[in-house]
Amino acid sequence: MPTKSKKPSGPDLSALLEGLVEAGIQFILVGGLAAVIQGAPITTMDVDIVHRQSPENISKLMGFLKSIGAFYRRLDHKVIEPNREDLEGEGHALFATRLGPLDVLAAIEEGKAYEDLLAHTIEIEFRGHRVRVLNLKSLVKYKKTSKDSKDKRRLPVLEETLRQLDETSGITVSRH
Repeated sequence: MPTKSKKPSGPDLSALLEGLVEAGIQFILVGGLAAVIQGAPITTMDVDIVHRQSPENISKLMGFLKSIGAFYRRLDHKVIEPNREDLEGEGHALFATRLGPLDVLAAIEEGKAYEDLLAHTIEIEFRGHRVRVLNLKSLVKYKKTSKDSKDKRRLPVLEETLRQLDETSGITVSRH
């Protein structure tokens, strides 16, 4: 018998992404969801973004994080709310939210920050909004240098997706 619970049974990554856009936050979608959007047949349970680190953008991001009940994901389960200093820093801030996990990154592999990545993005239409997404070629490039075992396991799938996309578009991409 179905229940009438309004609580989502799992992460609502679409709502999380839509909330970021509607809050006017400048970000680039990276990670698994960026790959999925571009056709990679992988599973992801979070949203990974690289945010622009301007004072105004961080203020918008702080307001959004508060609105979705964000707190740091920690092994000891201690509830610590987001703080501005971490979003202004160089590291990663990994949050649990009522919509699902959100990883807010100052930079990805090779220290590439928002401004460095802009030239390597595509824009997609999402629920009437434009979203910047790191292109698949760049995702593959940076995953090759990642030390994360999950990234290493996904790399062959991402490379094959890129190969198939290149094949269907008639563009040959050399890989090094």
